Amino acid sequence: MRSYRERCTMASLILGKARECGADLVGLADVEVLKNGPSEQLFPRMKDHSRDHFAARITTGLPHGAVFWEEDAQTAIVYGVAHPQEKPEMDWWCGGIDPPGNKKLAQIGKALKEFLQETYPDLSVYPKLYHVEKGGIYLKEAAYWAGLGCIGRNNLLINPEFGPRVRVRAMLISEKLPATGPSSFDPCEGCEEYCLKGCPQKAFDQVIYTKEETGLSHLPAREGDYYRKACVAEMTKNEAEAKIQVLPQFSDEPLKVTKYCRNCEFLCPVGRKSVLREEANV
Repeated sequence: MRSYRERCTMASLILGKARECGADLVGLADVEVLKNGPSEQLFPRMKDHSRDHFAARITTGLPHGAVFWEEDAQTAIVYGVAHPQEKPEMDWWCGGIDPPGNKKLAQIGKALKEFLQETYPDLSVYPKLYHVEKGGIYLKEAAYWAGLGCIGRNNLLINPEFGPRVRVRAMLISEKLPATGPSSFDPCEGCEEYCLKGCPQKAFDQVIYTKEETGLSHLPAREGDYYRKACVAEMTKNEAEAKIQVLPQFSDEPLKVTKYCRNCEFLCPVGRKSVLREEANV
C-alpha cells in the first residue's frame, strides 16, 4: 500500500503528465463520491427517459442511466480540452468521421493510459467511454468534483478559464488519490442568464423537476428547468439541416456535415469578453 506522501506524488505526476499529453484542464475525483452523485439518482425519475434513443444502445447490462463501476476503481482522472468558438470544426460530425475534438481527447487518453501502465504496473486503468450506456460516467459531475468548474444555469460545466467551451473525458484507476476539488467557483450568481434566453428550443422556459417531486436538491440547471428532450429536438433539427460539403481537413470526398447548436456555450460570458461589451463595441 502506498503512503499518503507517495499518493500525493503520484497525483502530482499524473496531473502534470495529462497536461504534457495535451490536456488544457485536468483534475482528480473520488469514485465513492461520484457513486452517490445526483445524476444517477435523478435519471430514473426523468420524464420520457424510457423513450430516450440511447436506451437502445446499452451495452453494460445495467438499467438505462445507471453507471457501471469497476469494483477496484477508486479515483477518476478527469481531463479536457478547450473548444473555443473560433474553432467550431472541433465538434463537427462529417459522415462517420470522429470530430477533431474527440480525436484529441482520445489521443490524450491513450497516451495517459500508456504512461500509467508503464510507470505503475500494479495499477488498473479503465478509460471511460463518453456515453453512460456504453460504460461511461457522468462527466460533468466528475469534473465538478475534480475541481474543474461548476455546473452552470445552462446545465453545462463552466470552467474558470474557458467557460463552458470545453470537452472532457475520464478514466478510473485503482488507487485512492487526493481529490483536487470541488471549488467554490460560481459565476452564475447574479448573471443576466444570456444562455437561457438564447436557447432556440426554449429548453429552460419551464420547471420540469422540483425538489419536492424528486427528493433531490441538485436539479438540472440548478432550478430543475432544463428539459433534455428539447435539447435533443434541436440536435435532431441540426442533423436534418446538415449539408453535403467537401472539407479537406476531414476528407477529399463530399460528406454530410452536422454542426450542432452551441448557443448556450457561445452566449456565456465566462472565459471571454462580456456579451454586452462585445455588442457595445460593434
